[in-house]
Amino acid sequence: MGGFFGVASKSDCIKDVFYGTDYHSHLGTQRGGIAALEDDGSFRSYIHDIRNAQFRSKFESDLEKMSGNTAIGIISDYEDQPLIINSRHGRYAIATVGVVQNVDQLVDNACSKGAHFCEMSGNEVNPTELIAHLINQGKTFIEGLQIAQDSIEGSSSILLLTKEGIYAARDKLGRTPVIVGMKKDAYGITLETCALPNLQYQIERELGPGEIVRITSEGAECLKPPEDRMQICSFLWVYYGYPASTYEGRNTEEVRNVCGQMLAKRDDVEADYICGIPDSGTAHAIGYAHESGVPYRRSFVKYTPTWPRSFMPQNQAERNRVAKMKLIPVRELIEGRRLLFCEDSIVRGTQLQDTIERLYSKYGAKEIHMRPACPPLVYGCKFLNFSRSRSVDELATRIAIRELEDGEYNHLEEYADATTERYRAMVDKIRERLNLTSLQFQTLGDLVEAIGLPKEKLCTYCWDGAE
Repeated sequence: MGGFFGVASKSDCIKDVFYGTDYHSHLGTQRGGIAALEDDGSFRSYIHDIRNAQFRSKFESDLEKMSGNTAIGIISDYEDQPLIINSRHGRYAIATVGVVQNVDQLVDNACSKGAHFCEMSGNEVNPTELIAHLINQGKTFIEGLQIAQDSIEGSSSILLLTKEGIYAARDKLGRTPVIVGMKKDAYGITLETCALPNLQYQIERELGPGEIVRITSEGAECLKPPEDRMQICSFLWVYYGYPASTYEGRNTEEVRNVCGQMLAKRDDVEADYICGIPDSGTAHAIGYAHESGVPYRRSFVKYTPTWPRSFMPQNQAERNRVAKMKLIPVRELIEGRRLLFCEDSIVRGTQLQDTIERLYSKYGAKEIHMRPACPPLVYGCKFLNFSRSRSVDELATRIAIRELEDGEYNHLEEYADATTERYRAMVDKIRERLNLTSLQFQTLGDLVEAIGLPKEKLCTYCWDGAE
């Protein structure tokens, strides 16, 4: 995934960008970068590997070397950025969030016309550099941003740091949020609204799908109006969005509480404690406990100072190690208990399988019931980038479907439909594999109701395959 933050101010804004970017650290653990337009008109940028260190610790020493009233920063889960580009439009810095599924096609087309690109490790082209190439095809930044948005399969929200201000473009279908913040003498642009309050910014407005604005210290000027159709990612509220953030008027923590309430309303299982798999499962569990009347307890405590989110490491063994080490069980709240856990989702199930085994064999749990806050993930996301190593074949649903369909992926629509026998058989296969006492997923209708937006404005592809 990834997240960005930019500021145009009447005074030096480097510290605001530093702290604002840091508030996106939950979205990526690979690379971090800051670019500033300095008073003499030159660009200065720093990019660091943040896999083994927090963003702040890597960039604190750079703050003394940077100054400027306009700057952008980004946390990325993959490529180096922001990049400084020399172009027909002059010099600018670019940062992007999203995924370009048709990279190879776009690179081949560009190279056939004489373009060239630097290669990253693994013989891959930096997608942010590719997007800059597409932008440079336009006669203006506005035209170039539109060319890029029309060419990309997947999604890309873009920040351009220029001498005229910060150009911000939300991806064409609004799959990721882009929000304008404001305070006295400064305007900001962010993916996560949680980056705004402690820096004294207020939400000014959200960009619409495909909208392009230019941010200066005077305000946000709309350069291209939004498109009519929106498909914002529902998983923002389920999992990877930050609890203090709000998208399209719906706060993440509030939605997760309602998701838990929805789960409880459809459930009649008897349990001693309601627990959440930290962090995102916690809010779902609080909602469930409030609705059911069963007490909420923290049977797991997450050690937060050093461990990243476990979906981000590229290697499966490392993901498992992170998931195991960061969650510390509390024996006194586990042994001999019937536990109902709320989880944001079941993706592969490998980490959860190990966790459940430990709860039984080492900590003496009597029963373990699992209630994911979203439907089963039957389809792999092709519009955003949650983990580069994820294969659709690794999904817990696909493993179950292969067992039921003799190694094939038949009847996917039926397996995604909670009213069918095939769906129930798939869920039971997952339950057996994870050794759960019971397993019940959120219905898609209840999830949509909890989010509070019309379904046609939400991307639900990973659950029902709808585009």
